[in-house]
Amino acid sequence: MQLPNIAELLKKTRYGTQDLQDIVAILRAPGGCPWDAAQTHASIRQNFIEETYEVVEAINQSDDTMLCEELGDVLLQVALHTQMSIERGAFGWEDVTDGICRKLIERHPHVFGMVEVNGVGEVLRNWDAIKRKSKGQKTTIDAMEHVPRELPALMRACKIKSKAQKAGFDWTSLEGVLGHLESEIAELRKAIASGDDAHAQEVLGDMLFAAANAARFMPQNCDAEILLNEATDKFTRRFAHLETLAAAEGVDLRTCDSAVQNRLWETAKAIASANG
Repeated sequence: MQLPNIAELLKKTRYGTQDLQDIVAILRAPGGCPWDAAQTHASIRQNFIEETYEVVEAINQSDDTMLCEELGDVLLQVALHTQMSIERGAFGWEDVTDGICRKLIERHPHVFGMVEVNGVGEVLRNWDAIKRKSKGQKTTIDAMEHVPRELPALMRACKIKSKAQKAGFDWTSLEGVLGHLESEIAELRKAIASGDDAHAQEVLGDMLFAAANAARFMPQNCDAEILLNEATDKFTRRFAHLETLAAAEGVDLRTCDSAVQNRLWETAKAIASANG
């Protein structure tokens, strides 16, 4: 494979997608970068996850400059994995783009075909049906088993429950979900009291699964991942005030009794609420 001309690359005042492909090929070629050349699909898979979350951070901050940069970092991950596949003779850039283009056309028959739809809900139902057919998913369990285990556990739980809902297996109200959650909490207490650690851990998992399911029945079908992140942020803000209060009183949180901790915590909560 003939490599692009580095001198010609350096003359450019603006780069495009093909230039990215060329640069990655140069980096991984003999005489290129030892680090890039040493990487494999497995060695940089965590990088892909981290870069994706940085895109999410940019979106959450409504920062276009940051979003542009982080999307570039994600595109670099795509370029690296594709280049590795080119070197193995597995597939190339044209295969990647051809595949996604064909998928988009197939799953938008209301745009590229003769299908008529009435609203977003029908679009999503059609998408799901086409997806299941293309992947050979004949049953709901087929669809569930195609949800990646590598997803964050909370996100995976919500996706699995969504599959069950589409099959007609679901609670009919939030009250039913909350009742189930309360029963799991009661069972967890029993398991802990019995001293059966293995069972207690299993029930704790069931309780977390039930709590994640409750988010789907909240107004506007809340995202459990977002809710948990917001709760974590709230705890962090409160703990910052707690730590300041403890330092002002000369209290060591590691050695003070629970009554002092509770008093400081309630004060910290009040301060955090007052500050919005």
